[in-house]
Amino acid sequence: MKVLYAVLGPVALAGALIMTSANPARADDDCRKRTSRADHKLHEAIEHHGPGSPQAERARHELAEARAYCWDHEHKWWDADGNRWHEQRDWDDHDHDH
Repeated sequence: MKVLYAVLGPVALAGALIMTSANPARADDDCRKRTSRADHKLHEAIEHHGPGSPQAERARHELAEARAYCWDHEHKWWDADGNRWHEQRDWDDHDHDH
């Protein structure tokens, strides 16, 4: 029985470590994708409909929601234009007003 515990103990610990370490990477990836997608939609809306269009305003709102989601869940947000993470809530909701 001791042999069983000696084998299963480290296996269980390794499994737990793998499961807990995988979540932050997935969360970062989710935030990066969510923010990048919203940023791209905003650029497209501005290009096709103009910066003051209803489409651009909706896309701006979606970008702000994506950033807020990342901030609320990860305490950082992805800057798709700067291609970097920010660890302060310093985004400007009007940074894409042209």
